[in-house]
Formats: sequence, C-alpha cells, structure tokens
Amino acid sequence: MKTGLERLIEEPELRRPLLGRRVGLLAHPASVTRDLEHALDALARQPEIRLTAAFGPQHGLRGDKQDNMVESSDFVDPVHGIPVFSLYGAVRQPTDEMLSEVDLLVVDLQDLGCRIYTFVTTLRYVLEAAARLGKSVWVLDRPNPVGRPIEGLRLRDGWESFVGAGPMPMRHGLTMGEMACWFVDWLGLDVDLRVIEMNGWQPASGPGFGWPQDERSWVNPSPNAPNLSMARCYAGTVMLEGCTLSEGRGTTRPLEVFGAPGLDVAALLARMRALAPDWLAGCRLRECWFEPTFHKHAGKLCPGLQIHVDDPMHYRPHEFRPWRLLALAFKALRAVDADYPLWRHFPYEYEYDRPAIDLINGSPLLREWVDDSRAVPADLEALAAADEREWALCVAEFLRYR
Repeated sequence: MKTGLERLIEEPELRRPLLGRRVGLLAHPASVTRDLEHALDALARQPEIRLTAAFGPQHGLRGDKQDNMVESSDFVDPVHGIPVFSLYGAVRQPTDEMLSEVDLLVVDLQDLGCRIYTFVTTLRYVLEAAARLGKSVWVLDRPNPVGRPIEGLRLRDGWESFVGAGPMPMRHGLTMGEMACWFVDWLGLDVDLRVIEMNGWQPASGPGFGWPQDERSWVNPSPNAPNLSMARCYAGTVMLEGCTLSEGRGTTRPLEVFGAPGLDVAALLARMRALAPDWLAGCRLRECWFEPTFHKHAGKLCPGLQIHVDDPMHYRPHEFRPWRLLALAFKALRAVDADYPLWRHFPYEYEYDRPAIDLINGSPLLREWVDDSRAVPADLEALAAADEREWALCVAEFLRYR
C-alpha cells in the first residue's frame, strides 16, 4: 500500500503541476512516509516543490501539546526556515494573511475515522478559506484506520462546533480525501481540489480492516492516540470526555479503558449484558484497575473495564460498535445508580454554555436517552440505524476504495 504522500514523492508526474507554485503543508506527527520521514522534510527535498509555509492542527505540527484546549503558537521552522502557522492557537481557521504565503495547500493528516477528531473540522476550514481566496488544495490521502463501518447519530442542525464539522455520524467511514470531496459537495464550494489517492488500500481486508497492519508503523497522530486499539475504540470512548468517568488519560492505555473510584464494575457489566448483549459484540471486556497520573481522578485507584480489540479471536470489526458499547455503559450506570453524577460540566473546546456530552454527540439525544428511565436500547437503535443508513447513501458516490 502507498499513501498519497508516498505517491507524490515517488511519481514525478504528480509533482509537475507544483512547479513554480508556492506550496504550504498542513501536517502533524503522523504525516510520515513508510520510512518514517516526516512530510515536511520529504517534500522539501523535491526539486519541483517550493515550500513557503507550514500549518499545524490541534496538538501541533510536531504533536507537542498533550490535552484539549492547550494552544500552539506560530514559529519559524529551524530546519527549513519557513513560517509554521498554528490552526489551534489564536485562530482555528487559516487567515488571509497566513494563506498569502501560498498558492496551494497540501493537506497530509492521518485521521481516526471519527467526527469529533478535530482534523476533520480543520480540513473543512481549510477548504472554505481556499475557496474564498482562490487557493488550491491537494489532499494526500491516508487510510481510515477503522475502515468502512458507520456508526452513531448524525449531528443535528445548530450543533456544529470544532468537534462537529457537519451532519455526519460519529464513525463516518471515509478517508480524508473522500471527506474533502463530500465537504465540497455539501457546502457547495468553488475550490480547486485534488486528491492524491492511495494505491492498494483495502479497507475491508484483514488483519488491519482499515489499517495496513503488517506494512507500516503506527505513529501517534495526537498524543493520546498511541495505537490501533485506541483508534478502534475511539468513536465510543471519546464520549467519556464529557463524563466524570476517566477515559484513561494519564495511563498507558488512554481511550481503551474507563472507570472511576468506587465504581461497581461487576454490577455495571451485569446490567450491560442484561440490557443489550448484542451491543457488546466484536470485542472482549476485561475488568481492570488503573490509577491516572494526571487528568480525571489523578492519583486515585479506579476500578473499570478495558476494551480489547487487538486479538483476532476477540475483535470482529463488522460486529464491534464502540459508540453503542459506551452508550450502553452510561445507560447501565444510570440503572445501577440513578443519582450517579455522570455528566461533566466544564468548558469543552471553548464552548461554555452547552454540555460537553451534547457537543460530542452533536445533539442532546444521547444524553436524554441515557437519563430517561423509560427509554430502552431499541429506542436509540432506531434513531441511530436510520441515521447510519442515511449517511451511507449520502457518501456512496464519494468512495474511492473498495
């Protein structure tokens, strides 16, 4: 398999249209070749490419920022001597002044296939700015590491945010190149967009089922995305960011474990199995204990669960539905302890008035279902299944890989 970056480097005819143009690069730590050379260095070596600026999304061009709402500053790259503009600092959208440095912006971002992962929103902002200013955008495509499965409620009108770039479900099933094409169509953008496709990506094939597992190293696209297991769980475990339960930040398995001091894990798991056993399929849950060194419940022992999706005997990608799994955990906790202080009230991605769990889900529907003692799994299933079918129809024409 070859990524868009590798094809651009290896195929001179792809680079020929860049000759004489000022090129900017939007990238992060996982923007590397198979030999683990960063895109900034790899592209700077190409004689046809004149790099005049670089851009870093959330967590920075080099991935230096650990948590949400920790901003990066602009700086001058010490090796290449070009300005590096932060798109998670004073601004989230590229300004006219930033884009005055370039004629064409190359986007090379490894995504996790999840709406809330903010690189998707940054892609939208870049396309809108490029359309406004008459700049070109090239997306160097990369694998969606969780493949084609689609899951979750679609974002509702009025709930757009930095963690919700449009009416997509939590697991969208697209690559960044495909997402760019959908954005252009959905927003009606007049922009010169080109996608440099991958060669040989087979999203439905094992052992990676989206990630070329035996072909290349995993590089963290953000500090708490340390491995493929996290990526597979993320569309569900990211909801823990809006809860008082720890998502394992401050441990070596962030966003694969969840728990809290005093949690009755046996009772929780028993209630989950009683409510919707089919929502537990495709993975193995293991009772565990962990003590975060920072973030929620730092220094406290947390009973909890680890979601295991690395063993082929346990991980069945077309059955595993992490969004439903965590929704079920919340519902079961409400059933075990109706007064449990589940929802976390704090500023989330610079939103101060709307609950974090609602921003994460793109509407209050998930929270309302959890808190309604009369609501049953079939109610949420009906809503989500309809949204998933609609999204699959919406994006079918933009799929480039089978």
